Amino acid sequence: MLTAIVVCFTTALIFAFAGKYLGQMGTYLISLLPAGLFLYFLSLQSELVSSGEILLNYSWIESLGIDLSFRLDGMAQIFALLICGIGFLVYIYAAEYLKNHRHIDRFYGYLTVFMGSMLGLVLSNNLITLFIFWELTSITSFFLIGFNHRDLLARKAALTALTLTGGGGLIMLVGFIMMGQVAGTYTISEILQSGDVFADSIYLGLIILALLVGCFTKSAQFPFHFWLPDAMRAPTPISTYLHSATMVKAGVYLLARFSPLFDGELYWNEALLLFGGITMLYGAINSIFKTDLKAILAYTTISALGIMVLMIGIGSSTAILALLLFIVVHALYKAGLFLLTGALDHLTGTREITRLSGLRTKSGILFVAGILAAVSSAGIIPALGYHGKHLIYAAAMETDLLSFLILSLIVAANLFIICAGFLVGIKPFTGRPNSGNAPLHPTSLLLWAPPLLLGVLGMVAGIFPSYLEAHLLIPAQTGITSVESTAHLHLWSGFDPVFWMSFFTVLGGVGLYLLFRPSHRYSNQLKSLEKISSRYLLEQIIRGTKNFFYFITHLLQNGYLRYYTAVILTFLIFLIGLRMNLGFVSDHQMSFPVDFTFNEIATVAIMVISIFLAVFTSSRIVAVASLGGVGMCICLLFVYYSAPDLAMTQFTIDTLTVVLFVLLLKKLPTYLTKVDTGLNWRDLVISCTFGAMISVIAMEILLTGSVVEGISSYYAENAYQLAKGKNVVNVILVDFRGVDTLIEITVLAVAGLGVFSLIRLHMSVDS
Repeated sequence: MLTAIVVCFTTALIFAFAGKYLGQMGTYLISLLPAGLFLYFLSLQSELVSSGEILLNYSWIESLGIDLSFRLDGMAQIFALLICGIGFLVYIYAAEYLKNHRHIDRFYGYLTVFMGSMLGLVLSNNLITLFIFWELTSITSFFLIGFNHRDLLARKAALTALTLTGGGGLIMLVGFIMMGQVAGTYTISEILQSGDVFADSIYLGLIILALLVGCFTKSAQFPFHFWLPDAMRAPTPISTYLHSATMVKAGVYLLARFSPLFDGELYWNEALLLFGGITMLYGAINSIFKTDLKAILAYTTISALGIMVLMIGIGSSTAILALLLFIVVHALYKAGLFLLTGALDHLTGTREITRLSGLRTKSGILFVAGILAAVSSAGIIPALGYHGKHLIYAAAMETDLLSFLILSLIVAANLFIICAGFLVGIKPFTGRPNSGNAPLHPTSLLLWAPPLLLGVLGMVAGIFPSYLEAHLLIPAQTGITSVESTAHLHLWSGFDPVFWMSFFTVLGGVGLYLLFRPSHRYSNQLKSLEKISSRYLLEQIIRGTKNFFYFITHLLQNGYLRYYTAVILTFLIFLIGLRMNLGFVSDHQMSFPVDFTFNEIATVAIMVISIFLAVFTSSRIVAVASLGGVGMCICLLFVYYSAPDLAMTQFTIDTLTVVLFVLLLKKLPTYLTKVDTGLNWRDLVISCTFGAMISVIAMEILLTGSVVEGISSYYAENAYQLAKGKNVVNVILVDFRGVDTLIEITVLAVAGLGVFSLIRLHMSVDS
């Protein structure tokens, strides 16, 4: 399994550099990758059915409990086959759809990385590696959605998608880390066996909240749904792959994966029922008021994702079986409708449903593909969608108090979904041909074959559902609930209540389709409600955040070094004050030494005089020399207390600093005569307060003898053994704290370059 993922990333890297040289043939060759991976996962089916799961583990960061651990079970198998199977059709479709595109090599590179990331996501058996692949899907989808980078709206849509899905992923990471700490492991299969541990944990609520936020943003649940319609700015192959079979179902996958762990805990089911139901109804109603075919499909996708989350919220074995079947059903018919939309756009040059009609005589094959996809979307027998809707209704009827309400909402949503499916799959081909359209372009085999194949597969699987149920659905369902559903897939199960409910839903959906006429008027009316939408709320939050930090930035970063120093010291005073407020804790008794020597007293006196001279002098040279005197006194103190190495280091640095300051200050203009007394008093108060605090802390440490001895002894014992150096101070600076020293040198170098540039600028002005 790791090999499959590595092959995806390696192929993407190769194609990114060599794709332009392979030309059109390269697009056909790279299409063999998802086809080969599909056959590979299909070959594991017999082993998977017999053993229940296939586990692989590769050590990675053992100290943190992070492994490249992979697990192929029934649910992961369904997603892997959809990712590779739909991926193959998208690859060959895109070869024609984006033919002669100048960046087609870049497109296939992004798409292949995305495919590898999705496979890694569904196969990961470690929370941290799952998160890495999760974020990789967000990053690659950002590049795919914004593929037409010259389009401002495409760039904005890509940024919106990345902000929501990536931000939700970071919140989910917090939940993952807490899950790993509570369970004592990051291995998902082991975490799923730790239900009692989580039930007793005080972090359970935070874990559930973080997981829900991450999954809801990824799977476009209300109120995070609005990024999905915006993402339709991407080319149709990308919309097909990301928004029918793969990326948007990642959140659904994760919710289903952890549903056994959190089922019945802290409003888990109630939250899924609430947000899933709102998303389902919202997306379904909005779908029929759009006039762009891809916008219609975007909102029906939102509604379908809501249905999936609703099934997880119900949580019964029948609901989980309905969820798994609907994942397959939706991938087949929605991918077919997306590919059909792209073919119609290529054929007519438009996706506006008000301008599309009478195309059955121009492209009968696409008409057949549209009928098959629309029939499956509507759940009409014998399509696979019929079985999916049948199970969804059966699962809703099994609920207790909320069964009537949930069932009513699902039926209402299905009315609009059926109408929307017919609007996309059938309406463009019926009626009179629109004479106002541009001349039609011929449709290539690669544009009509993939949607037709998906429609045929949906029909065949619906006629013979037992194989799909036995080999894919049941193993996946028992892996989640461990209880096999009593409901089974039958082409004909009699005139039961579910059949009649499905029958009248189809009649209502067809009736709505016949009576409803899409118009721009409805879209314009919906725009008046934008100010109460979640999109508008998020935009206001973003705008307010930007304004707040704009104010803070200009308040704190005003260009005056003196002000920066005051702000930094004030903040440190605040932190140190909080610590000092807690009091000093020490087991040692204070002992003030009284055996000071004359040399020590004289040195400290010179230091104090030098400090006052540096503060009150009006000469820069005298101030620098006084500070140099302070440094020399510190060197002497190091010598008095048997630290000659440290004294030499201090002496070298201090001498060099004084020399540099003298050379640089000599070229700067003289002091300004204007003096701000208020600022001087402010700086005096801040500096005295900070100095007093540091002095108190230092005295407390020294007089109580509470110095941590372990640090100095560690350096003394390991300086030669680890760094091969006998000078402990130098070893600390160069080896143990080498990065810190490097940063200090870099800061000094940058500061020196800045001063040098100012001097050169001053000389240029004078000349």
